[in-house]
Formats: sequence, structure tokens, C-alpha cells
Amino acid sequence: MSRISLKKTDFVNLIIYYQKGEISALEELLKRIQKNVYTMFSYLARDSQDVSDMTQEVLIRVAKGLKSLNEPSNFKSWLNHIVTNVFFDFGRKNSAEKNIDHDEDKLLALRDKIGCEPGEKCLFSEIDRIIKMALINLPKNLRIAIILREYEGLSYEDISKITNTTLGTVKSRISRARLKLQNELKDFI
Repeated sequence: MSRISLKKTDFVNLIIYYQKGEISALEELLKRIQKNVYTMFSYLARDSQDVSDMTQEVLIRVAKGLKSLNEPSNFKSWLNHIVTNVFFDFGRKNSAEKNIDHDEDKLLALRDKIGCEPGEKCLFSEIDRIIKMALINLPKNLRIAIILREYEGLSYEDISKITNTTLGTVKSRISRARLKLQNELKDFI
């Protein structure tokens, strides 16, 4: 199978091709998920170096575990579970939280808004920065729940499975996170 034909292949088939021995399918899959994993960690972690390290760890775990993934259609849930575990594992290893890096280019790595006027780009960047800082200030358990719900679009049930908590706990954490964010962002929304 050529690399060109893999570009339009969905995740499920990429996994199946890889499990049948097509290494280029793994390369394509990792290439596709890398940006999303990095973005998710950028909302969870305070330090840009931590974001890179955690992203690398997720990609390694995916590469090592993908052969044994029994149900390729559950890839997104499986990936989110790995992201969550890496985040909490990393937090345990580095239990003493680092100070926020004040180099905004490194910390925020905000995506460019295509088609905006220069003034709009500044506004979007500032809004993204404010939201990111509000998310980073949340306790870890609230932060992971709200990011899985709002940024990844997962159901409460999926979040419950990924975080190994009850459905009620997930609902409570998301509700508390929304209230804290609403309070912190009240001057901006």
C-alpha cells in the first residue's frame, strides 16, 4: 500500500493495515494524532517542555500497544485513556508543580486563525491565552474532565471509563469546572 493512498484512509483501516504488517500505516496514524495530542496536553500542562514530553510518551505507548488493540473502532477512546494515564503518571512523577513559564511563545503555542484580520488574530490569541490560563488554574481532576468533555467531545460515560470514576463524579467535576471557569472568566464573557 502506498503512502498516498493511506492519507485518505480512516483510523480504523490504518490500524488494521498496521496490525497486518504495514508500518507506513502506523507512521500515518501517528502523524495524524500528534497535533491533537499535543493540543490536548497544552491545555492540561503548565510547561511547554512537559507538553512535548507527554506527547512523545503517548505516541510511544500508541506505537507499542496498537498491535494488541482488539477493536480498532474504539481507537479514540483508547487514545484518550492513554492521554489521561500519561497526564496523571507525569503528574505523579513531577508532584511538585512547576511555575508557569512566562515565555508566552513556548507556553501558549496558539494556532493561527486563518482568514482573520491582524487585529482579530490578536483578539483571538488573547482570548485563547485567557481561556488556557483559566483551564491551567483548575485542579487536575476538574481540568481533565472538562477538557475531555468540551475539547474532545466525549460523553460523560466515556469520561467515566477513561478516568475510572463514577458517572456522578464525572458530572460533578464537569459542573464544578464550568462554575470555576465561569467565575474566572466573568470579566471576559
